[in-house]
Amino acid sequence: MKKLALALLVALPLTAALADDAAMDHAGHVVVPADAVKWGPAPPVLPPGAQAAVLLGDPSKDGPFTIRLSAPDGYKVPPHFHPTTENVTVISGIFHVGAGDKLDTTKADKLTAGGFVSLPAGMHHYAWMEGPTVVQVHGTGPFAITYVNPADDPQAATPTKP
Repeated sequence: MKKLALALLVALPLTAALADDAAMDHAGHVVVPADAVKWGPAPPVLPPGAQAAVLLGDPSKDGPFTIRLSAPDGYKVPPHFHPTTENVTVISGIFHVGAGDKLDTTKADKLTAGGFVSLPAGMHHYAWMEGPTVVQVHGTGPFAITYVNPADDPQAATPTKP
């Protein structure tokens, strides 16, 4: 249930970004010109500071989806995993990805524009960006993120002010 809730939190803000006439559906295929990509704040399941856009599908539902994430220099995604395979292509910038339960900047692969990584369902991994970076994520939904350390979840309860 928690994974489904996270998937919905991921999809709702992003799906609205695609609901625009600029993304054209022509007899079963979708065309999204570069100048028609609609960016908005990344969903709250990701650390703040990134922008996101849905290009295809609905990440919260069964079926294929394609999203883009634009992140600033130094942006980090703590160790996490997904219930489905995550495929990432680097569009621009430098994307570092590593496996494990702790973010270790000495043990990761460095991917530049055109690089690709496929992360199997359940694999614990982390990432960070060097320079402004855009990645494209595609897979089969529903897409969800579970943080290895629940305290890393940006949606974790924060203390209320007295």
